[in-house]
Amino acid sequence: MPLECSQQEREEQFFDHLTHEERAGTSKRNRPTSANSNALKLSCELLRLFVTEAVQRAATIAEAEGGSKIEATHLERTLPQLLLDF
Repeated sequence: MPLECSQQEREEQFFDHLTHEERAGTSKRNRPTSANSNALKLSCELLRLFVTEAVQRAATIAEAEGGSKIEATHLERTLPQLLLDF
């Protein structure tokens, strides 16, 4: 009767034969990374717009509920649609 292995056991068997250097080759430290200054500026602007939109949507929900403060629950309720919009 053959023994069946779980997914985790199969992965462990696969990675057991790899040397430390082979495993480390996939880490971020060994890969040179750089970002174009324009790409960095664009990423920062996108993040700024995302946060601004999230706060505005949360403020709208807080106002509709009669509150004057934005709470975490207001942000949580805006996130699903916000992620779809971005």
